[in-house]
Amino acid sequence: MKKLTELAVAPQLIAVALDDEETIEEFGDSLEFYVYDRQPIEKFLKFAGKTADESNMGEIIEFAKEMILDENGVKVMVEDKLLPTGIMTKAITKVMETLGK
Repeated sequence: MKKLTELAVAPQLIAVALDDEETIEEFGDSLEFYVYDRQPIEKFLKFAGKTADESNMGEIIEFAKEMILDENGVKVMVEDKLLPTGIMTKAITKVMETLGK
């Protein structure tokens, strides 16, 4: 029998691709970003099952800023740098799909 302690490991950066047809058509290729494969449960549960709407857009953007990283684990959206809304929405969806596995 395995011990639960064997599953407790430090989070690792994993690549996530936005590779849908629309993104590839618009940008000429898929777009890649990184996310940690494990998150504190309270962060995950706060956004599990949510969809972005006017009532929670600020929270969703803050969540995205924390989660969408480059290959070095550095936040992509800092200071006044934001992703296009459509890409941010797709990235948030991918993050939730990835963390839900």
